[in-house]
Amino acid sequence: MNTDIFTIEEAREVLQKYYGYPDFREGQKKIVESLLQGNDTLGIMPTGGGKSICYQIPALLLPGLTLVVSPLISLMKDQVDALTSMGISAAYINSTLSGREVNDRIRAARRGELKLLYVAPERLELDWFQTEMAELPISCVAVDEAHCVSQWGHDFRTSYLAVAPFVSALPSRPILAAFTATATPEVMDDMMRLLRLREPEVFVTGLGRDNLAMSVLRGENKREYVMNYAEAHASQSGIIYAATRKDVDDLYERLRRAGIAAGRYHAGLSDEERAENQEAFLYDDIRVMVATNAFGMGIDKSNVRYVIHYNMPKNMEAYVQEAGRAGRDGEPSECILLFSAQDIMTQKFLIEQNPQEGDRKRNDYRKLQQMVEYCYSNRCLRFAMLEYFGEKHDQKPCGICSSCRDERELTDMTVDAQVVFSCIFRMRERFGVSMVASVLKGSQNKKVLQYGFDSLPTYGMMRTRTEKEISELINTFVADGYLSLSEGQYPVVRLEPVAADVLKGKHQVMMRAPLPSASAASGAGRRRGQSYDTGPSAVNETVFEQLRLIRRDLAQQEKVPSYIIFNDATLREMSVVCPQTESAMLRIKGVGELKYKKYGRPFLEFFQNQGSVPEMDDVEF
Repeated sequence: MNTDIFTIEEAREVLQKYYGYPDFREGQKKIVESLLQGNDTLGIMPTGGGKSICYQIPALLLPGLTLVVSPLISLMKDQVDALTSMGISAAYINSTLSGREVNDRIRAARRGELKLLYVAPERLELDWFQTEMAELPISCVAVDEAHCVSQWGHDFRTSYLAVAPFVSALPSRPILAAFTATATPEVMDDMMRLLRLREPEVFVTGLGRDNLAMSVLRGENKREYVMNYAEAHASQSGIIYAATRKDVDDLYERLRRAGIAAGRYHAGLSDEERAENQEAFLYDDIRVMVATNAFGMGIDKSNVRYVIHYNMPKNMEAYVQEAGRAGRDGEPSECILLFSAQDIMTQKFLIEQNPQEGDRKRNDYRKLQQMVEYCYSNRCLRFAMLEYFGEKHDQKPCGICSSCRDERELTDMTVDAQVVFSCIFRMRERFGVSMVASVLKGSQNKKVLQYGFDSLPTYGMMRTRTEKEISELINTFVADGYLSLSEGQYPVVRLEPVAADVLKGKHQVMMRAPLPSASAASGAGRRRGQSYDTGPSAVNETVFEQLRLIRRDLAQQEKVPSYIIFNDATLREMSVVCPQTESAMLRIKGVGELKYKKYGRPFLEFFQNQGSVPEMDDVEF
């Protein structure tokens, strides 16, 4: 392994030259420094946090080749397209190539013509590939989506277990770097152990991204909400996730009939249709993608302005990954989860369809319950997310999630809590939420009568409410830590120690007042389909749209997605600054020297042809 140590100043120069950014983002700098000093490194960074730069910049400084283990063909292609557009020598090897093309790329690497080579983890298990790689000067192996190595992660792939043996078999052990967007402490331990990282430097960058407004909406008419929102944001790119193919197809057809440029993506479509729809979405030919969770990993589209979950995802890891595909360019974006109790049954059904047994299935049910608790939480959603992943936070509410923007007043719910907790206690903490709700409602169903629960003092004490409302109240108490649920397909509701204090009158329960109607369930005082106000903007929207047209023409000529030319954030800054000179263009974030030479001239000519537009050299971003 190379022992030269490069400085962060050298790394910044490379960053400015190729990427057009004067400095690294939060979290990137320390990871880059660690790799340049030759340390094995584990980086946990949010989706859109710039993980790829963390190994691409060192790859340009370190001698020899950086081998990138990447899980998807589409991800490899997007990364390589982006790199080559900046003048960086990179290639991928995957199943789309012929044998001759594979050999040509390996020979190019042997001649020192490549700095980065992307491969799928399955390829590391092939004897011939191991032999070829042993002859290359590999200085670093970067493992993307490294959580896939852990069976406790949400995307376990056995092929990732081949990484450590592959690295050990190389003549000279390279630096090993692992990256992922989401990992609990349990998964982090697995990544370090199973990838055999040596005394790694570990960096966890805040998962809470300031540009994302997170919302959980309960009680909405989901279909109506999605249609209203998509129509109100017809000019923006968005992803709508649904749990089943049936829902995907239904929403897709409705959006198309409403005149909205929509596509769909799920495993029931042909490979050709999925590929066409994905490409159309990347190239902005369609604005909205309706999809199951089969869509998204490896989609590096930076200008997704919203992600709507039509159903609750199976766990927090999946949700953060999927929601994090919004606003990768740093621009304000929305992540909206439309939750209903039926979502719980859907996810339980999907878990039962999976052949896994034992600890793995119990773990899936535990994660599902934690996702349900998130949906019922009245706390700052960013807090809830960070605490799930074991990340410390500054105790300041985000101010933009649906909980923080909830304008309902706190109400003393102690008496309601005492009734619920007393009922659970009298039922000996042996039944689930639905059964407790039935007793409190005063139901005459067979099981209630069979167990004699109609004789309990708490029987029928909430008869003026629906069983759904009572169940939601119980789930809210679970989310707030007064109650807990056992693991498994049929969880049992139990009292936490603080519930005893409530029953004894030693603890007051304060909660938001019940929602008066379904339309108020957003808890944020906004109309259906209306976005959060994410702050004032100096962007000239007319100029911005003209710049997008220029970008689209260039993208079509180059046969690459639009964001590879320049992302939306860069175009927005152009629309504010209105650069008149090459030097002014190069000061805009995202316009590196090589990108300017390749793509910058049409944009500069646009501004020069606008006449004497005052230049804003002093504008800060």
